[in-house]
Amino acid sequence: MLQLTGGAAVVGLAGCTGTQTDDSGGGADSTSTSTEEGSHTEDGGESGHNDEGGHDEAVGAPSDSVDVSMITEDGGYHFEPHVVRVNVGGTVTWTNESGSHSTTAYHPDNDQPQLVPDGAASWDSGLRSEEGATFEHTFETEGVYHYYCTPHESLGMLGSVIVGDPDPHEQVALEDPPADKPETVREKLTELNEIVRTALGDDH
Repeated sequence: MLQLTGGAAVVGLAGCTGTQTDDSGGGADSTSTSTEEGSHTEDGGESGHNDEGGHDEAVGAPSDSVDVSMITEDGGYHFEPHVVRVNVGGTVTWTNESGSHSTTAYHPDNDQPQLVPDGAASWDSGLRSEEGATFEHTFETEGVYHYYCTPHESLGMLGSVIVGDPDPHEQVALEDPPADKPETVREKLTELNEIVRTALGDDH
């Protein structure tokens, strides 16, 4: 697992609540840790988010470490950037900038549909409310991962991680959104899928 240092990531969706705990959502192919203070390095994506929840996002090249901010602002809840990209073995660090949030994988271990690669480890930061609290997860399995904020999922606080250079046609996460999810969640997943497909050079 990589330890990240440096400046905070761009403003973004929602943050997490809770105190620092070590919460790794299972699976032998990844490592998750959380700390009280944020630590940051490179950005694997740049994004814009308007008040209507739209996206104007360019995803950068894969890197070994990426920062994501969890933000509450103007009544909105955001991960920023919405989509990031790391190398296989790369680490994403989420920092709670404001509000109370979690970063939680769409994984059966979290009682959610699988929107991560087959065999990939789950993660769940638990709720974080302290400003500057961080959680990091190292991704050892190539593919596309969708995740959400537990208290704000229904409000569209979702994000994605691209690991390596996966074939978009083989990604569970890029299939049609689960039918049993609220329309707001399905719409957000559709938006994220478009961003991810564009980043992977897939024109359908």
